[in-house]
Amino acid sequence: MSSDVPADSAPWDEGRQETEAQRLHRNWSSLLQELRVMQTGVQLLTGFLLILPFSANFAELDAAMRAVYLVTVVCSIGATVLLIGPVTLHRILFRRHKMRTLVTMGHLYAIVGTLLLGIALSGVATIIFDTVAGRTMAWLAGGCSLLTLVVFWYLLPLRHRGPADPY
Repeated sequence: MSSDVPADSAPWDEGRQETEAQRLHRNWSSLLQELRVMQTGVQLLTGFLLILPFSANFAELDAAMRAVYLVTVVCSIGATVLLIGPVTLHRILFRRHKMRTLVTMGHLYAIVGTLLLGIALSGVATIIFDTVAGRTMAWLAGGCSLLTLVVFWYLLPLRHRGPADPY
Protein backbone atom coordinates (compact mmCIF):
# COMPACT_ATOMS: atom_id res chain seq x y z
CA MET A 1 0.00 0.00 0.00
CA SER A 2 1.26 3.46 -0.89
CA SER A 3 2.19 5.76 1.97
CA ASP A 4 -0.33 8.30 0.60
CA VAL A 5 -3.24 5.88 1.08
CA PRO A 6 -4.68 5.95 4.62
CA ALA A 7 -3.91 2.94 6.78
CA ASP A 8 -7.60 2.50 7.61
CA SER A 9 -8.70 2.34 3.96
CA ALA A 10 -10.73 -0.62 2.74
CA PRO A 11 -9.29 -2.91 0.02
CA TRP A 12 -11.60 -1.36 -2.58
CA ASP A 13 -10.12 2.06 -1.78
CA GLU A 14 -6.67 0.91 -2.87
CA GLY A 15 -7.72 0.74 -6.53
CA ARG A 16 -8.59 4.43 -6.43
CA GLN A 17 -5.02 5.41 -5.60
CA GLU A 18 -6.18 8.58 -3.88
CA THR A 19 -4.79 10.40 -0.89
CA GLU A 20 -6.85 10.92 2.22
CA ALA A 21 -7.41 14.54 1.17
CA GLN A 22 -8.69 13.42 -2.24
CA ARG A 23 -10.99 10.87 -0.58
CA LEU A 24 -12.37 13.52 1.78
CA HIS A 25 -12.99 15.91 -1.11
CA ARG A 26 -14.77 13.13 -3.03
CA ASN A 27 -16.88 12.32 0.05
CA TRP A 28 -17.71 16.02 0.48
CA SER A 29 -18.80 16.32 -3.16
CA SER A 30 -20.97 13.23 -2.80
CA LEU A 31 -22.58 14.59 0.37
CA LEU A 32 -23.33 17.92 -1.32
CA GLN A 33 -25.05 16.15 -4.22
CA GLU A 34 -27.24 14.22 -1.77
CA LEU A 35 -28.10 17.37 0.17
CA ARG A 36 -29.08 19.21 -3.02
CA VAL A 37 -31.73 16.55 -3.63
CA MET A 38 -33.29 17.12 -0.19
CA GLN A 39 -32.84 20.86 0.36
CA THR A 40 -35.44 22.14 -2.09
CA GLY A 41 -38.09 19.70 -0.91
CA VAL A 42 -37.57 20.39 2.76
CA GLN A 43 -37.58 24.16 2.16
CA LEU A 44 -40.88 23.94 0.25
CA LEU A 45 -42.40 21.74 2.95
CA THR A 46 -41.33 24.15 5.67
CA GLY A 47 -42.70 27.14 3.75
CA PHE A 48 -46.03 25.38 3.27
CA LEU A 49 -46.22 24.54 6.97
CA LEU A 50 -45.36 28.09 8.02
CA ILE A 51 -48.25 29.61 6.03
CA LEU A 52 -50.80 26.98 7.05
CA PRO A 53 -51.99 28.77 10.25
CA PHE A 54 -53.02 31.75 8.12
CA SER A 55 -55.47 29.69 6.07
CA ALA A 56 -59.18 29.90 6.81
CA ASN A 57 -59.67 26.27 7.91
CA PHE A 58 -56.70 26.09 10.28
CA ALA A 59 -58.90 27.20 13.19
CA GLU A 60 -60.88 23.97 12.75
CA LEU A 61 -57.95 21.83 13.92
CA ASP A 62 -58.52 20.44 17.40
CA ALA A 63 -55.87 20.30 20.15
CA ALA A 64 -54.48 16.92 19.01
CA MET A 65 -53.97 18.03 15.40
CA ARG A 66 -52.53 21.36 16.53
CA ALA A 67 -49.98 19.38 18.55
CA VAL A 68 -49.21 17.21 15.50
CA TYR A 69 -48.88 20.40 13.47
CA LEU A 70 -46.44 21.99 15.94
CA VAL A 71 -44.29 18.83 16.14
CA THR A 72 -44.33 18.71 12.34
CA VAL A 73 -43.22 22.34 12.06
CA VAL A 74 -40.44 21.87 14.60
CA CYS A 75 -39.17 18.78 12.76
CA SER A 76 -39.41 20.48 9.37
CA ILE A 77 -37.52 23.55 10.58
CA GLY A 78 -34.94 21.28 12.25
CA ALA A 79 -34.55 19.31 9.02
CA THR A 80 -34.13 22.55 7.06
CA VAL A 81 -31.48 23.79 9.48
CA LEU A 82 -29.54 20.52 9.40
CA LEU A 83 -29.78 19.89 5.65
CA ILE A 84 -28.56 23.43 4.91
CA GLY A 85 -26.10 23.37 7.84
CA PRO A 86 -23.16 21.86 5.94
CA VAL A 87 -23.06 24.99 3.76
CA THR A 88 -22.53 27.13 6.86
CA LEU A 89 -19.99 24.65 8.18
CA HIS A 90 -18.09 24.98 4.93
CA ARG A 91 -18.11 28.77 5.10
CA ILE A 92 -16.92 28.82 8.71
CA LEU A 93 -14.25 26.15 8.17
CA PHE A 94 -13.19 27.46 4.75
CA ARG A 95 -9.41 27.40 4.28
CA ARG A 96 -8.88 25.94 7.75
CA HIS A 97 -7.86 22.46 6.51
CA LYS A 98 -10.76 20.86 8.39
CA MET A 99 -12.12 18.66 5.61
CA ARG A 100 -12.38 15.60 7.89
CA THR A 101 -14.46 17.65 10.37
CA LEU A 102 -16.57 19.04 7.53
CA VAL A 103 -17.32 15.60 6.08
CA THR A 104 -17.98 14.01 9.48
CA MET A 105 -20.25 16.78 10.74
CA GLY A 106 -22.00 17.14 7.37
CA HIS A 107 -22.69 13.40 7.40
CA LEU A 108 -24.17 13.63 10.91
CA TYR A 109 -26.27 16.66 9.97
CA ALA A 110 -27.61 14.77 6.92
CA ILE A 111 -28.55 11.67 8.95
CA VAL A 112 -30.35 13.63 11.68
CA GLY A 113 -31.88 15.97 9.09
CA THR A 114 -33.41 13.07 7.16
CA LEU A 115 -34.74 11.61 10.41
CA LEU A 116 -36.48 14.93 11.20
CA LEU A 117 -37.70 15.20 7.61
CA GLY A 118 -39.27 11.74 7.89
CA ILE A 119 -41.10 12.72 11.07
CA ALA A 120 -42.29 15.95 9.41
CA LEU A 121 -43.57 14.07 6.36
CA SER A 122 -45.46 11.68 8.62
CA GLY A 123 -46.95 14.62 10.47
CA VAL A 124 -48.12 16.17 7.20
CA ALA A 125 -49.75 12.88 6.21
CA THR A 126 -51.48 12.74 9.59
CA ILE A 127 -52.87 16.28 9.33
CA ILE A 128 -54.04 15.84 5.74
CA PHE A 129 -55.73 12.49 6.40
CA ASP A 130 -57.38 13.88 9.55
CA THR A 131 -58.91 16.69 7.50
CA VAL A 132 -59.95 14.49 4.58
CA ALA A 133 -60.69 11.02 6.00
CA GLY A 134 -61.02 11.29 9.79
CA ARG A 135 -58.92 10.64 12.87
CA THR A 136 -58.52 6.86 12.56
CA MET A 137 -57.27 7.15 9.00
CA ALA A 138 -55.02 10.03 10.06
CA TRP A 139 -53.18 7.95 12.67
CA LEU A 140 -53.00 5.03 10.25
CA ALA A 141 -51.61 7.21 7.44
CA GLY A 142 -49.10 8.90 9.73
CA GLY A 143 -47.93 5.58 11.17
CA CYS A 144 -47.69 3.92 7.75
CA SER A 145 -45.76 6.91 6.39
CA LEU A 146 -43.30 6.81 9.27
CA LEU A 147 -42.89 3.03 9.02
CA THR A 148 -42.31 3.23 5.25
CA LEU A 149 -39.68 5.94 5.68
CA VAL A 150 -37.90 4.01 8.45
CA VAL A 151 -37.83 0.85 6.34
CA PHE A 152 -36.65 2.43 3.09
CA TRP A 153 -34.41 5.18 4.47
CA TYR A 154 -32.79 3.30 7.36
CA LEU A 155 -33.53 -0.42 7.84
CA LEU A 156 -32.91 -1.61 4.27
CA PRO A 157 -29.71 0.41 3.86
CA LEU A 158 -28.47 -0.73 7.28
CA ARG A 159 -29.19 -4.34 6.32
CA HIS A 160 -26.74 -3.99 3.43
CA ARG A 161 -24.10 -2.21 5.49
CA GLY A 162 -21.87 -5.24 5.97
CA PRO A 163 -18.28 -5.53 4.86
CA ALA A 164 -17.31 -3.34 1.92
CA ASP A 165 -17.78 -4.77 -1.55
CA PRO A 166 -14.56 -5.26 -3.52
CA TYR A 167 -15.77 -2.76 -6.15
